[in-house]
Amino acid sequence: MDQKKLEALRKKYKDQDYHEVDDPEFQKAMLDASDMLSGIATLLDAPYRDDLEGLDIALIGVPFDSGVVHRTGARFRPRAIRDISMAVGPFNHQTRINPDSLCAIADIGDVPLHGFSLEEGIQTIEEYFHKVIDAGVIPISAGGDHSVTYPIMKAVGRDKPVGMVHIDAHCDTMGAFEDHKFHHGGPFRHAVLDGVLDPERCVQIGIRGAAEVFWEFSHESGMTVIPVQDFHNMGVDAVISKTREVIGDGPTYITFDVDGLDPVYAPGTGTPEIGGLSTADAIQLLRGLRGLNFVGGDLVEVAPAYDATINTAQVGKQMMFEILCLVAESRARR
Repeated sequence: MDQKKLEALRKKYKDQDYHEVDDPEFQKAMLDASDMLSGIATLLDAPYRDDLEGLDIALIGVPFDSGVVHRTGARFRPRAIRDISMAVGPFNHQTRINPDSLCAIADIGDVPLHGFSLEEGIQTIEEYFHKVIDAGVIPISAGGDHSVTYPIMKAVGRDKPVGMVHIDAHCDTMGAFEDHKFHHGGPFRHAVLDGVLDPERCVQIGIRGAAEVFWEFSHESGMTVIPVQDFHNMGVDAVISKTREVIGDGPTYITFDVDGLDPVYAPGTGTPEIGGLSTADAIQLLRGLRGLNFVGGDLVEVAPAYDATINTAQVGKQMMFEILCLVAESRARR
């Protein structure tokens, strides 16, 4: 080893009392990193706030799973994600995005809900998110089952219909089930019919399983559906290009159902479907969507009771962070 180089390294690093870096991006990320072992647990280790004043982005828990038609438990997802630390801090090593350096971000807690009435819960969620939009704040939510996205969209898309990037095993555009229409299998049918979601600017990615018989509305309304076999045949880059082409530059909502992933990566969910996306593919897909006009997003359907290794909560945290990076960059650009 070069002795001069070794001496220079010793001089710089040997007697450091704390970890120092020269890269300004790394310096900012380290300053924003939270203490992993103290303080209250929050979504993505963001600071906790009980108000919206001065915020650009609010991280919000929606502990609601009254819309589930199979295995319940997604109401505990916000708590599970809060218990998963970011480990180091808010820095994306590939895109170099540090959300905290771009926007004012905070965890503002959970929507106050009870689990006894599906219809009342949907109404409560909508009213809550209207207040967030009234404040000029972009919501990123931790569900909850996928029924929660419908009332959120009613607030986000109230002034102008939004487009949608939707990663899921299911299209979630079916009709009433056992006399109830506000379940987790139909939020996007209702959002389209209510005029808050533009179906021709919707891309649904990873669709698979025997529920194909329920997704006629997606095709008839003009949504772009990319089944999982087409995803693999096309490849990630082609799917990204197709998604960007369909979405264009209009306001767009991104919703990620964790069952879009193969259950080998995310077993802790209510309606697992074999043969889904890998975590690596999902991350590259999300990172390929930089530059789109994102106005909100969510991560739904993590059910901790079926998550014996906490893998699904860990995956959910990472996907939510990727969504935050996209939304923060979009907000800062605007």
